[in-house]
Amino acid sequence: MSEKRSALFIGIIGFGAFGRLMATHLHPYFELCAHDPALPSGEVIQGVEMVGLARAAACEIVVLAVPVNGMEATVTAIHPLLRPDALVLDVGSVKCIPAEIMRRGLPVTVDIIATHPLFGPQSAKHGIAGSKIALCPVRGSRTPRVAAFLSKMLRLEVIVTTPEEHDREAAMVQGLTHLIAKVLVQMEPLPTRMTTRSFDLIMKAVSMVRYDAPEVFQAIERANPYAREVRTSFFQLAAALDAELADSCSNIYG
Repeated sequence: MSEKRSALFIGIIGFGAFGRLMATHLHPYFELCAHDPALPSGEVIQGVEMVGLARAAACEIVVLAVPVNGMEATVTAIHPLLRPDALVLDVGSVKCIPAEIMRRGLPVTVDIIATHPLFGPQSAKHGIAGSKIALCPVRGSRTPRVAAFLSKMLRLEVIVTTPEEHDREAAMVQGLTHLIAKVLVQMEPLPTRMTTRSFDLIMKAVSMVRYDAPEVFQAIERANPYAREVRTSFFQLAAALDAELADSCSNIYG
């Protein structure tokens, strides 16, 4: 993986908002094609040719940028189309379920890395340098090479971890962020004139996830096996605080 464009082809399966963001940053280094059933073959988007599933799956590197609930069907579909020495990665927000689907459903000769770029189209509007990405090795020995490319070429902060460790931390980091943002959006309109720096920062965080596809929220809150535990703890603590404040108010106001 050199700094000049490589002869390697990457096939991106799923060309939504994140697939297009990914293509923007990979295009200087690789030949790219993409498949998305919602887009016609032959169309060129951001310099990337839309192709049939067979061609995208036949690339040396295949990236699955599909919702978690579509992962199993996608893996089944590409299984007979993959090169024996292919490297397959996903970019979903949860890792336990996709890692198991890929481990179970892809040919044993295929290397697999479950990944989670910890940024998105909104937070990466001004570039991705310095952003974080989690790599979860599932099968094969190519994780160090991938990590080196992401770190040196794209200047990402690479975190090598397991699917379980990822989901435990993401249940708090992403689960609470998206949950709070969802509630605040439903409370709109919110103040915009007399605001504090802390409130502005909260609203900035909300803006980063406000327009995420519904599938992202569902994956973060439902497909992460540890998310429910975090939500339950959060709501229990919030309820206890609410009860404490109610008692204090009754003492003050009689």
